[in-house]
Amino acid sequence: MNFPSRRTLLAAAAALGTNAAMASESNEPVIGNKGAPIIGPRNHDRERQNPDILRPPSTDHGTLPNLRFSFADAHVKMRDGGWSREVTQRELPISTTMAGVNMRLKSGAVRELHWHKQAEWAFMLAGNARITAVDNDGHNFIADVREGDLWYFPSGIPHSIQGLANDGCEFLLAFPDGQFSEDSTFAITDLFAHTDREVLARNFGVDAKAFDHIPKQELFIFQAEPPPPLNTDSIKDPLGAVPQNMMFKLMEQQPTTSPGGRVRIADTRNFPIATDVAAALVEVDPGHMREIHWHPNADEWQYYISGKSRMTVFAAEANARTFDFQAGDVGYVPMSMSHFIENTGNEQLRFLELFRSPRFMDVSLAQWMALTPRELLEAHLKIERSLLDGIRKDKQPVV
Repeated sequence: MNFPSRRTLLAAAAALGTNAAMASESNEPVIGNKGAPIIGPRNHDRERQNPDILRPPSTDHGTLPNLRFSFADAHVKMRDGGWSREVTQRELPISTTMAGVNMRLKSGAVRELHWHKQAEWAFMLAGNARITAVDNDGHNFIADVREGDLWYFPSGIPHSIQGLANDGCEFLLAFPDGQFSEDSTFAITDLFAHTDREVLARNFGVDAKAFDHIPKQELFIFQAEPPPPLNTDSIKDPLGAVPQNMMFKLMEQQPTTSPGGRVRIADTRNFPIATDVAAALVEVDPGHMREIHWHPNADEWQYYISGKSRMTVFAAEANARTFDFQAGDVGYVPMSMSHFIENTGNEQLRFLELFRSPRFMDVSLAQWMALTPRELLEAHLKIERSLLDGIRKDKQPVV
C-alpha cells in the first residue's frame, strides 16, 4: 500500500477547507445530492455558528442528545456592581455532574459572603479579585487572584469574592452537581434578614439595636469601595492560615507540550484541596486538534475561552454527532465516550476540561494502538504494519 506524502495531505486538507468554506458561504443543508435549500423561516446567525449541525459530517449517525449550550443564551442576573449567568442541568439536560456560573464584578464590587452545599472551583478569565474564606477549624484564608489563577472552596466553607481596582474581574465558577444553582446559595445577608434580631443580639452579646439597619434581603452582588492592599486587609488568626492553599497558579505550571499545543492539568496531585474537581487547560494551535481520546473516570464539562472548534463524539451503538463551539460555549461529553476537538479557526483555541473527580484521566486512542500487538491490530483494522509501527508510544494530547 502506498501512503500519501505530507504535501499531498496538506493539499487535500486545503481542498477540503475550500469546499467547507464554499458550503459555509452557501449556508444550506446541502452536501452533494443530499439535502435541499431551506425555503421556510430560518435563523441565519445561529446556522452560521453551527455549520456541523446544519450540514452534519457523513460519519454522524443516530440520536445522540445535545452536548452544547452557550452562556450567550443564559439568563443574566444583573445587580449594582456586576452580573451572573449560569449553565446547569436545566439549560443542558445531559450535564448531570457539573454546572457552571460566569460572573462579572466591577472594581470594588462584592460577591457577598456566602457558602454552598457543593464545592466551588474557579478560573479567573480576566482582571483581578480578592478572595477570602474560613474553614471549619477556624483557619482563615485571604489572597489576590489574577487572570489564569484557580481557587477552590470545599463544600460548606464560607467565602467571598471582590473585584479589585482597574475594572474588577470576570471568572468561571464550576460546581460538581448538575442541578446546582446560584439561587440556592446560603448568603450572610439572607441569614441575618431571616433571623430574629433578639437571637442575633444574644448570639453576638450586643444590643438588638445594633441590627436595625441590616439588609432586608440577600444582596448577592453589591458595589463597595475597592479593598486596601492585601498586607493591610488581612486578619491575623490565632489558629493560623488554612493548612491547604485554596489558590493555584495554573499558568505557572509547566505544560505538557505536544506538536500542536499545550495542556496544563490541575488535580489533587498538584492542587491537593481540590478533591471534587479535576481540570485541564488545553491550548490547540491553528490546524491542530485535541487527539481522539476518552475519559474512563468521569463525564467531561467544557468551557471554551477563545477560538473556534468542532467536536465529534462517538457514543457506541453507531451513534456519533458533531458540534461547533466558540468563546463562551459549554460542551459536555459523558464518561468513556471517545471524542476529538479540532481548531477550526485562525487563532489559538483555548478551553477548559472539568471533571467531578479528584484525578484527571484520559485514554489516548493512538497510545492504546501503539502498545497493542501488531498482528491483533492488523486483523481488526486491515492497516499495514508500517503505519502501526510509526504511531508514537507516548501520549500526545494535541496533534
